[in-house]
Amino acid sequence: MKKEIQIFFTALMFYTRISTPKVIQFKKEYSIESIKYLPLIGLLVGGLSAFILILSLTILPVSIAVTISMVCSLLITGAFHEDGLADTVDGFGGGWNKEKILLIMKDSTIGAYGVIALIMALLLKFQLLVALVDLPVANGIPTHYFVLFVLLAGHSLTRVLAVSVMITHQYARVNDGTSKLKSITPESLKWISPAFILALAFALFPLFLFQTPYVFLLLFPIYMVKVLLARFFNKWIGGYTGDCLGAIQQISEIIFYLSMLILWKYI
Repeated sequence: MKKEIQIFFTALMFYTRISTPKVIQFKKEYSIESIKYLPLIGLLVGGLSAFILILSLTILPVSIAVTISMVCSLLITGAFHEDGLADTVDGFGGGWNKEKILLIMKDSTIGAYGVIALIMALLLKFQLLVALVDLPVANGIPTHYFVLFVLLAGHSLTRVLAVSVMITHQYARVNDGTSKLKSITPESLKWISPAFILALAFALFPLFLFQTPYVFLLLFPIYMVKVLLARFFNKWIGGYTGDCLGAIQQISEIIFYLSMLILWKYI
């Protein structure tokens, strides 16, 4: 149990800007194992973002409340996944072979492709969240609870997709030390393993809160996003990088909100 607590706090340290106890020290083996807690981190980020949004909605217009919630989400994670999206788009937008793509992705500066991708991703997310907040109450779920469930599911499910890519594909640069993700897939992370089952349980939990089986249909579009992006990355660089995982999380989160909006209009 003590080891698992250390691993969880390592995940908190790596994937967020939330302060951890000083007794928690970084260990490479813990950072590798902490991947299984990524969906739990998503629940935490989604829950905090929802709390800020619900609180803001009591005194502010929807658009301002959503903006504040998004800013808080970025502060909590340090824009970790957004940075991955920008670097990935820069790399594949400006590179023409594996070496050039990886070199651009390694560069800490952001280019035009990355800036455009970030602007469009944040704008889409903003518009979708505003639309979801404005949805009329459905299936007896009050608006505030609905917002909470959506953000919990959006953040946790999209992170488990990133975890699944680590099972299905190879790390594109295992030994060069150039990626933000310094670790590779742990040996304990397989399709049928306690680590992945735990991650999947954290990710699927929010869907049961909606009290309708139709919400599980949303798994299909976001899984297809993961499959298509992973196949694209594998074609060009022979696998994935930490930045690629960030891109998958961000794009699938947008697709999740879009699919939720469409689904909720017809159930």
